[in-house]
Amino acid sequence: MNRPSVFDQRLAACYDELKWLYCELYHNDMRAFEYFIDMLRHRYAERRASLTALDAARLADPEWYRSEKLLGMMLYVDCFAGNLRGVLEKLPYLKECGVNYLHLMPLLKTVKGRSDGGYAVADFREVQPELGSMGDLERLADACHEAGISLCLDFVMNHTSEDHRWARAARAGSQVDQARYFFYDNWDIPNEYEKTTPQVFPTTAPGNFTYLEDIHKIVMTSFYPYQWDLNYANPMVFNDMTENLLYLANRGMDVIRLDAIPYIWKQLGTKSRNLPQVHTLSRMIRLACEIVCPGVLLLGEVVMEPAKVAPYFGTVDKPECHMLYNVTTMCTTWHTLATADVRLLHRQIDQISALPKTDTFQNYLRCHDDIGWGLDYEWMLQFGTTEVAHKKYLNDWFTGKWPGSRARGALYNDDPRLGDARLCGTTASLCGMEADEQTALACDEMMHAWMLTQSGIPVLYSGDEIGQLNDYAYVNDPDKCEDSRYLHRGKFDWAAAEKRHDPTTRQGKLFAALRRLEQIRASEPVFRADAEFHAFDLETDAVLGVWRRRGEEILLALFNFADAPQSLRLSGSAKDLLTGEQVDLHEIQLPPYGFLWLKQ
Repeated sequence: MNRPSVFDQRLAACYDELKWLYCELYHNDMRAFEYFIDMLRHRYAERRASLTALDAARLADPEWYRSEKLLGMMLYVDCFAGNLRGVLEKLPYLKECGVNYLHLMPLLKTVKGRSDGGYAVADFREVQPELGSMGDLERLADACHEAGISLCLDFVMNHTSEDHRWARAARAGSQVDQARYFFYDNWDIPNEYEKTTPQVFPTTAPGNFTYLEDIHKIVMTSFYPYQWDLNYANPMVFNDMTENLLYLANRGMDVIRLDAIPYIWKQLGTKSRNLPQVHTLSRMIRLACEIVCPGVLLLGEVVMEPAKVAPYFGTVDKPECHMLYNVTTMCTTWHTLATADVRLLHRQIDQISALPKTDTFQNYLRCHDDIGWGLDYEWMLQFGTTEVAHKKYLNDWFTGKWPGSRARGALYNDDPRLGDARLCGTTASLCGMEADEQTALACDEMMHAWMLTQSGIPVLYSGDEIGQLNDYAYVNDPDKCEDSRYLHRGKFDWAAAEKRHDPTTRQGKLFAALRRLEQIRASEPVFRADAEFHAFDLETDAVLGVWRRRGEEILLALFNFADAPQSLRLSGSAKDLLTGEQVDLHEIQLPPYGFLWLKQ
């Protein structure tokens, strides 16, 4: 009797649930389901031996991505090194930075002038030509694996570019391809959607639909007019997009970032966000990966409050995403810096620490995107904080308009009527590096120490390790001048990076400080993602107190978010992980933007 293949064993373990979910969502369309299963078999067959070996190693160590030794960095290939071959040549620098998890920002084929920073994909199986080829991406992945670096790539799920072959065929009249999108002959149904569906970019791209003058039809475009929303109610869309995801996994990607996943199911009469069908789809994608490429992780991009983020982990029995972006803590951290009031951040830590220890977040201070002030204004109202006024205060503070502010940021999508402007800028510039370097260095280091203390995977934004400042040159580029996010998407300053070993420079001071923190974190199991993690009360709202415990080891971490010194009284003594000295906790003095890692 023939022994079942590895594929057949994995499929058998998932088959009943996968069939039930698929048939419930797609009305018992067995023909589509059988096509889907056959596609999985083909994608498994094409997976290279080196990748199946990596799958086996990760199945043997399923907690590998929750290690205290993991440190990430996100970067734009062109800004960092010109192209994929350039990144390959710069791997020694990334290793020197301690990076073992590399997130490449969107690099698949787009059309100039209609790319939305790479999120309007014209071909999911081609790299943007000036960045290289799919072969270059595979070679980079192989080199990363040899260097012990895992590679992450964005996968844009919600839409394609209007230049994608499906969209071109739809525009040319193909009924099959029009069915992949949301096409309408008049505004009756689009107008019904508009009654309940929020706008993503009300200032720069108002509405959720675009009229196509050349074919006299209307198409759903939640983001920009050149990004056509895919209709996941059509099983052909799910089948083909899952195949595209697995194609990228088979090129050597270790982590697939599911972009804008809450948006992918649309339904009249709802907000078309976070609907139950989205979770059915994400669970089926997880099962497809467990069958074809179980060593690959799914990273969900859910830019919402914790209550709406957590469901994307799924459950212990039926998991969905392996990891999620910790967007809320990121923006609340900047709110805390501007207010020197840790109460909201304390509350958010309590919410996150109440989640199962299996839930893993990707933590960061800055990323490619703007900072949106999606704070818990309902809770903050008890302190007299109102949404519109507070958003204006934060934006005034971080653009340097508020008296005493050293920050130098810029607004994005400014809507004075609603106070809904978002914020742009590098970590260093938002910390005030352009106005007061000495104070900003302390602030920058404290903020990174806080990021490294959180549970999950810490991820640097390329350039933050050397305190890279805002790049104001974007205003002179006609393709970028209308998008202030390019303020923090500038080219990596390799001349500045050469100063990273000079302790008299900003770059040298910050690079050494962050490497020291990262090395301490990597050597202490109390930083593992499965450690207990809580905030604790102190006598001042300017200082955040965090408590971590794993086994018998306890870490007390204190962060002063104020530009004034703070005195604290705790009990007992502890070892300062930065100095190695014992500290009497009865008399603690924290300088402006000071912090302590104390091990008991």
